[in-house]
Amino acid sequence: MLPRFTNRTKQAQVAATQTQIATFKTALDAYEVDNGYYPKGKSGLMDLIQQPRDAQNWRGPYLQSDSIPQDPWHNDYIYECPGRHNPSSYDLSSQGFPGDNTPICNWTIKR
Repeated sequence: MLPRFTNRTKQAQVAATQTQIATFKTALDAYEVDNGYYPKGKSGLMDLIQQPRDAQNWRGPYLQSDSIPQDPWHNDYIYECPGRHNPSSYDLSSQGFPGDNTPICNWTIKR
């Protein structure tokens, strides 16, 4: 009989997603300090690695990557600024484990 690692794999993927969101937060906060605002729009994460035209004080790249990483399930992270849950900053989330309907995000989910 083989041991069941499925739940451990899921836990590791969730932890990796939470770590990536924290890495994005650090980069986004550095961007905001330099430019006075968070990147706008749904494609705002690209502003962390490519200087946008309107960012006069950009000191990036803010991520050590040539592309925006995907979550462990190979989906793009969802970035909105201003955020619906965080209207004074941004919302950042992953859809999470397929079929779970539990996003992994930078806001508190009320149950």
